[in-house]
Amino acid sequence: MVDMQTRYLGLDLQNPIVVSSCGLTGTAKGIHQCVEAGAGAVVVKSLFEEQIDAEIDEGRETGELSVHPEASEYLEQMGKQLGPSDYLSLIAQAKAENSVPIIASVNCITGEWWVNYARQLEKAGADAIELNVSLMPRSRGDSSETIEKRYLAVVESVRKRVSIPVSVKIGPYFTSLPALAHALCNAGTHGLVLFNRFYQLDIDIDARVVTPGYQFSTVHEIYQPLRWISILRDQVSCDLAGSTGVHTGKEAVKLLLAGATAVQICSTIYTNGLQQIGTILGELESWMEHHGYQSLDQFRGSITQASSGNPAAFERLQYIKALTGIN
Repeated sequence: MVDMQTRYLGLDLQNPIVVSSCGLTGTAKGIHQCVEAGAGAVVVKSLFEEQIDAEIDEGRETGELSVHPEASEYLEQMGKQLGPSDYLSLIAQAKAENSVPIIASVNCITGEWWVNYARQLEKAGADAIELNVSLMPRSRGDSSETIEKRYLAVVESVRKRVSIPVSVKIGPYFTSLPALAHALCNAGTHGLVLFNRFYQLDIDIDARVVTPGYQFSTVHEIYQPLRWISILRDQVSCDLAGSTGVHTGKEAVKLLLAGATAVQICSTIYTNGLQQIGTILGELESWMEHHGYQSLDQFRGSITQASSGNPAAFERLQYIKALTGIN
């Protein structure tokens, strides 16, 4: 019997599989079903700034963010489904009904809401807060330095107001991801979730309108978080959670070998059902037993870029192999 206990964000988890923020974790019933299926922790569906803003002062526009007219109806419906007050109640109920860590998730743009709402989430009973920071540069005036400073400002502000662990879910599109990751950890971040999947845009060529692109990840998307966790593992002091492209136990093993503390899953549950959590855990356990591992720490982080001995040459060699077809 193997031991899959892990410590993520300073929290004790029975296993490293975390259900990420999604529609399945937007209700007390859904959260409990994830826990019953074997999840080591659950990230509650993100609360968006627009919902907070609408409840506090309906119709008001902030200095940094204005709601596009075409989005107003959607945001109104979204607010009716789960407003900020309901979200706090959901956190409290989920915490009372489940024994695993319950991680709140907030998706904001303007700094004031991160700070004001984080403390309320802590009081509601959240074990940790995942800051889903989705700041995408949209014009030539949005410099990389400006964007990164806003990320750091958010983290520093929230960390001053709460005592529970704080993680940050980010995307991969930065000039120097190692530099930003290091800065975020120094600012007090307990963990980084790699990576956020931004809204996928498509176009209906007959109706000539913008439509949502394919929303679920594929196993081929594992390569990006795998690469960066392998690189960052020995460069930052905070935990790293792998997200995107994890559909089976095989992908979970890869991320753990690269140095991930935890593994977040979402799309695979939608496509395969909640029983997939148990399937992934079973595959992970079988792999560990086959290779003689009794605990995750015996192999976690054993295959990182730094462990190659010559990281730069190792990456260059793989690049050459890929282009030349030589193994």
